Amino acid sequence: MIAALTLAGLPTDRFLFAGFLPSKAKARADAIAEIAGVRATLVFYESGPRLADALAALADGLGQREAAVSREISKFHEETVTGSLGELADRYADHPPKGEIVIIVGPPAERVAATDDELDAALDEALKRMSPSRAAAEVAAALNVPRKRTYARALELSK
Repeated sequence: MIAALTLAGLPTDRFLFAGFLPSKAKARADAIAEIAGVRATLVFYESGPRLADALAALADGLGQREAAVSREISKFHEETVTGSLGELADRYADHPPKGEIVIIVGPPAERVAATDDELDAALDEALKRMSPSRAAAEVAAALNVPRKRTYARALELSK
């Protein structure tokens, strides 16, 4: 795992080792959804025959994050391939590799704070369903906006 992290060229200041993903599609999607918000590089082990399916499931659950597939580390046929999750899934779809495989997925991109117009639109929608306090909390988390600012704006809009 540590050698694969080094070879991948992705951030290593914070990482989560998640082991093998479940083989069944529903369980795999649930496991991916559970760790999708983790702000760290993700590390998985996988077998050759399941690699393309795992990469496709990761792309569906995590988006087109940068990733690397390393195999046979410290052996004669060592290989590390980088690209987006979708590109890697396509690469291995018809030609599953052999050997010991590590998938490294980069952390999610930094979210950009929402504009005032986006904030107002989201608050208008949320205020139809809930109180200003709850609407502000939900929108602040979703749009990466400070809760205090969001709450003040929710109070203005609810008048």
